[in-house]
Amino acid sequence: MNVELEGGCSCKEVRYRLRSRPMFVHCCHCRDCQHETGSAFVLNALIERDRIAFLKIEPVVITLPTASGLPHDVYRCPNCQIALWSDYGRRGVLSFLRVGTLDAPHVFVPDVHIYTRSKVPWLELPANVPAFEEYYDLEEVWPAASLARRDALLKTA
Repeated sequence: MNVELEGGCSCKEVRYRLRSRPMFVHCCHCRDCQHETGSAFVLNALIERDRIAFLKIEPVVITLPTASGLPHDVYRCPNCQIALWSDYGRRGVLSFLRVGTLDAPHVFVPDVHIYTRSKVPWLELPANVPAFEEYYDLEEVWPAASLARRDALLKTA
């Protein structure tokens, strides 16, 4: 990694450092993400939990309901309540880091747009980034190195 990637919450009580680049970056347009963030979409960087190093206090976990019925654990600052990352399905080893909490969020651009069936109509997606109405087949979209990292990670879960 050429640049040291750090981030945290608004009150600066929770600070973290990424030990590597993420495996993949989603731009999710689903209604759950829109509702939970109060925005048109959310940028999530998929990264192994053990590649997030805490520099100050650790976040607290809040479980949110989902349309799928699977648990959605959101890791928030205990003071300012900013959402830093999520664990969809309570895997315990994979984090969906909120790119906007990085000190330099511009470093990561979306690798894919997902759940575009609920995309706001005024947003035009770039033609050079894959977009899917729902989810997608990871084997067809992710680079080989990211798939290898994910496979190794899921064997530990």
